[in-house]
Amino acid sequence: MNYISAEKLAKSYGVKPLFHDISFGISHGEKVALVGANGTGKSTLLKVITGKVMPEEGEVTINKEARVGYLLQEPELEEEAIAIDCLFHDSNPIAALVKDYTRIINDPDADPVKMQELLEAMEEQNAWDFEAKVQQVAGKLGVKNLDQPVNSMSGGQKKRLALAQLILSEPDLLILDEPTNHLDIEAIEWLENYLSMDNITLLMVTHDRYFMDNVCNEVFELERGNLYRHKGNYGYFLEKKAEREANLKVEVEKARSLYKKELEWIRRQPKARGTKAKYRIDAFEGIKEKAKTNLKKDELEISVQTKRQGGKILELHNISKSYDDKVLFQDFSHTFKRGERIGIVGKNGAGKSTFLNVLTEQIPADSGNMIKGVTTEFGYFTQEAISLNPENRVIEEVKEIAEVIELGKGNIVTAGKFLELFLFSPEKQFTYIEKLSGGEKKRLQLLKVLIKNPNFLILDEPTNDLDIDTMNVLEDFLEKFNGCLMIVSHDRYFMDRLVDHLFVFEGDGKLRDFYGNYTDYREAIKEEAKIEQKAEKKAKKEMPEAPKPINAEVRKATFKEKLEYEALEGELADLESQKQELESLLSSGETDVDKLTEWSKNFDEVKNKLEEKELRWLELSEICE
Repeated sequence: MNYISAEKLAKSYGVKPLFHDISFGISHGEKVALVGANGTGKSTLLKVITGKVMPEEGEVTINKEARVGYLLQEPELEEEAIAIDCLFHDSNPIAALVKDYTRIINDPDADPVKMQELLEAMEEQNAWDFEAKVQQVAGKLGVKNLDQPVNSMSGGQKKRLALAQLILSEPDLLILDEPTNHLDIEAIEWLENYLSMDNITLLMVTHDRYFMDNVCNEVFELERGNLYRHKGNYGYFLEKKAEREANLKVEVEKARSLYKKELEWIRRQPKARGTKAKYRIDAFEGIKEKAKTNLKKDELEISVQTKRQGGKILELHNISKSYDDKVLFQDFSHTFKRGERIGIVGKNGAGKSTFLNVLTEQIPADSGNMIKGVTTEFGYFTQEAISLNPENRVIEEVKEIAEVIELGKGNIVTAGKFLELFLFSPEKQFTYIEKLSGGEKKRLQLLKVLIKNPNFLILDEPTNDLDIDTMNVLEDFLEKFNGCLMIVSHDRYFMDRLVDHLFVFEGDGKLRDFYGNYTDYREAIKEEAKIEQKAEKKAKKEMPEAPKPINAEVRKATFKEKLEYEALEGELADLESQKQELESLLSSGETDVDKLTEWSKNFDEVKNKLEEKELRWLELSEICE
C-alpha cells in the first residue's frame, strides 16, 4: 500500500529555491531517513507533506485509509492542558474509547446498549491495558510528571511529551523531525527498538548516524534542490553518494568541454537558423545547465590557536551537589590529565549539566573543593543559546569579543573572515541573530567558544541541529584538539569517536568512572547483567532447603474433614457452572436494566462463594491427600 505520493514538488523562500520538480512515494513498511545540509529544505519538505506549508508547484496525495502522525520541530500541544490529558487526547481513538468507558460505568443512568457496545469495542481494540502502556511509553521517553501543565514545560519536555502522544496513537505512518533531540541515550535506544518493528512505516529527518543505520532501510538526500533516493541503510547511502558525486564530476567536466564547442557553433550561426539545427540548439540549453552545475560545497573550516596548558589542569576533591532531597553526585574526586577526553552519560535530570556548571563555577558545589590550574582556560558550549544577544547582528556578536582572531597555524584573520570559515557569508553576517536557524545559532555559539582559544573544551549537546557534514568537520577538529575535552551528547557515534572514558551518572549520587567509549560501556553493562543472572541462579540452586522439625507431628484429617473435602469438589464444579452461565447472560445483549442488575448481583455472589470454597479446598487438600 502506497501511503504518500508526491509529484513534481517545488518550494522557494524569497529568491532562494529549496527544491524543484521532486517526486517520490512511500509504501507500507518503508523506513526512510531524509538527510541534507542545514538550509536545504528538509523540515520544509516535511511541512509540505503534512499540509502545514503549501508548495509552489506539484501536489502531495496521502492515502485516505492511512492514519498519519507527525512530530515537527515545534510540537503542537494544548498549552492549557496537563501532560496526562495530552496522552489521553481524544484524537487517539483508543484513548477516547477508554475515556468513554470510564465515564459510562460511573453513570447510574447509563444506556445498557451503549455500555454493551463499549465493552465489545474495548475488547476488540485491546484497550484494557492502555493505561499501563501510557505509563510505559511516558517513562521510557522521560515524561516524568504527568500532572505538569504544558505551559510550564521546557522545549525539550514538550518535544518528549509530543513524541509519547504520537507513539500512543499508533498511526500507520510516522513523520518525525529530529526525534532524538532532547532524549537521553537510553530513551534513544528504546525508540530505536520501537521504530525498528516491521509494522511501522517511517519518514524522518535525523542526524544521528547510529540511529539512522539501525532503523532505516532507505535514505532520501536533498542536495542542490534535487532529491536522491538510495535503497539500504546509511552506510550503503554513503557508498552510493560517493559514486554519484564522482560520476557527476565527470559529467560536468564533459559538459563544460562540450559547452565551449557548442557555444562557438551557436555564435557562428545566422539569425535565421534552419530547422535542421533546432535539435542542436535545444540540446545546447541542457549542456549549458549541466556545465554550470556548481560542484563546490560550503564546508565548515575550524582552525584556532589553543592556549598552552600547564602541569596542573583541574583537581576535584570530594565534590557533592544536591537539589532538595535529590543527590546528583556525592564525594566525587578526579585529577584531570593533559589531553584527557571524557564523555558524560546518564538519564535526563541525572545532573550532567549541573556537574558542568559546577566545574565552570557557574554554580557552587555543596561541599568539597576544586583546584584549577593557572593556565586552564575553559571553553563552555551550552545547550541553550542564552549567550547570544538576539538584537545583535552576527558580525556585532563576534566583534564584541575580538576584531581579529589567531588561527591554529599562527595566521591572523578578521572577525568577518573567521565568520566565513564557519559558513556565514558576508551577507549573512549582517543578519540579526533572532532570524538565524537552529543550526546557524549552534555554529555561532561554537565560534564564540573557540574564538577565546580555550585549552579545556566542555561541550553540552553540541550536535543538536547540526547537519551530518558539519558534525564530521567538528569531529575532525576535536580529534586533533590537544587540550582537555569533556562532552555531553546523545549522539553515540560522536561519543564513540572522541572519548577515552566516561563519567556515568547512575542515580542516587553515584558517579562512575568507566574506561572505554559508549559502545564499550553498553557491552560491559550487558556482561554485568549476565554475571548477575548466573549468580542469582547459582545462589538459588545452592540454597539449602528449610529443615523439617525433628519431632513435628503431621496432623491427620478427621472423618468430618474428609467428608467436607469430598463434597467440596462437587460444589466447586456446580459454582463454576453457575459462573459461566451468568457470564453468558451478561454478554447476551439483553437490554432490560432490571435483569442486567440482578444477573450482575448474582454473578458477584457466585464469584465470592467460589473463591471461599477454593481456599477451603486448598487447606483440606494438605491434610487429606
